[in-house]
Amino acid sequence: MDITDSVPHDTDAPPPPVPAPAEPAVRSPWVALAVVCVAQFMITLDATVVNVAAPAIQHSLHFAPGNLQWIINAYTLLSGGFLLLGGRTGDLVGRRLVFSSGVLLFTAASLLNGIAPNAGVLIVGRGLQGLGAAFASPAALALLMTAFPGTRERTKALAVWSTIAVSGGAVGVLLGGLLTDLLSWRWTFFINLPIGAATLLATAKFVPATRGEGRTRGFDTAGAVSVTGGCVLLVYWIVQAPSWGWGSAKTLAVGAAALLILAAFGVIERRSSAPLVRFELFRSRPLSVGNGALFLFGGAAFALFFFASLYLQEVLAYSPLRAGVAFLPVFIASVLGAGVAQQLVRRIGARSVAVLGLGVCAIGMLMLARIPVHGTYASDLLAELILISLGMGMATVPLILLSTTGVREDLSGLASGVNNMSQNIGRALGLAVLSSIATSHATHILHSPGNGTGPEAALHAQVSGYHWGFVGSAILILASVAVVAALLRRQDLAALEDAPPPVPAAA
Repeated sequence: MDITDSVPHDTDAPPPPVPAPAEPAVRSPWVALAVVCVAQFMITLDATVVNVAAPAIQHSLHFAPGNLQWIINAYTLLSGGFLLLGGRTGDLVGRRLVFSSGVLLFTAASLLNGIAPNAGVLIVGRGLQGLGAAFASPAALALLMTAFPGTRERTKALAVWSTIAVSGGAVGVLLGGLLTDLLSWRWTFFINLPIGAATLLATAKFVPATRGEGRTRGFDTAGAVSVTGGCVLLVYWIVQAPSWGWGSAKTLAVGAAALLILAAFGVIERRSSAPLVRFELFRSRPLSVGNGALFLFGGAAFALFFFASLYLQEVLAYSPLRAGVAFLPVFIASVLGAGVAQQLVRRIGARSVAVLGLGVCAIGMLMLARIPVHGTYASDLLAELILISLGMGMATVPLILLSTTGVREDLSGLASGVNNMSQNIGRALGLAVLSSIATSHATHILHSPGNGTGPEAALHAQVSGYHWGFVGSAILILASVAVVAALLRRQDLAALEDAPPPVPAAA
């Protein structure tokens, strides 16, 4: 039976056990949505707010140049490695409990980072932040899915959620520059403390508890260990491959080990009587296609902030604060794009809106591939950023809708974990590959005969590398267009109509 089917009722079967009393639901699910979106916004902007503060952190804590990347990699390693486990744990033990635990860990780790006396403590704290995010993010999306079972209301809720996902990075750049310039890099972490504390208090009051199925079934320890170990090793391979060399023996060995562990996980789950991951989930074509498109799209979107930030600060010589302000239109345009998508999904369908939004993004990326060395923000970057941000907002809403619609309530946490993992792994792998391409091309240009030497030649080579990065981003986006357009059929989209939600399986 397909995972999106309703569970049949056997009239001869004994009545299901009476569930444990849950806390009263809030008067409006929109209040719960506001609470989980605040937490998600805190987690999303953290990815870029730290990027802006990285030079100040390096100088303050005396990071070795080769170790500075670990303030990003430690977070990515644990957040990407534990997302699947975090999502499924919410299904098993209760989503509000897992969400609150993740927010608490993320907030406590932010405090540790803010008072970190040395590089080692900061790296450990960043890893703990990633671990907290791995449990809080999928639980937050699962809470949204269960609070809005109807497609019409869920589309509205996902428009809000998608705006947070797209705009958090832009706001992080702005906030990172503001806090670093006016106060200290430590405030890029301290800012999370009041947000996290307020979220925990609001969660206890406004977010209803949901009963997890883990109270009546065993826990798949072997599956949990193997999937987490495999995912952590996979992310480690992604973040280290550029420095090791993509064709080196170490890169090939670690990549092969990650795949073997994940293959072993598949065997374990097939044989387990109570598997951690239900592979029937992937029988839903919209879910599989949506996550595949988000995987490709995530790498391109994250690369935009990376290359555009470098261009502003290293080529146009913008300060961190000024670069942050330059990304403000990204936030505004992404909000508008998400609002437009919410209306268009009901009129022309999720597939058409996704293709339209992704196509707009690809055009903007190709336009950025022509940025000059001696350009200006107003004439060479602003229009392209607005165009891409509109497309991002338009594409993210239908893609998340595709990847979460029709999922049985008791598997919503797992579906959310897969959704978050697709985007996070896509971002890490996409950025690793695209930054390697850009760096390799810049190095090739710089060392080619007849290209000259000196700062001006280095700058031309650097911008030429960015061109390749933006072209690569456009190719990834066009690949996601092909995935959505070619693999989704008309009958696959029937689940997106506003119909009664599937009956949840008994816990």
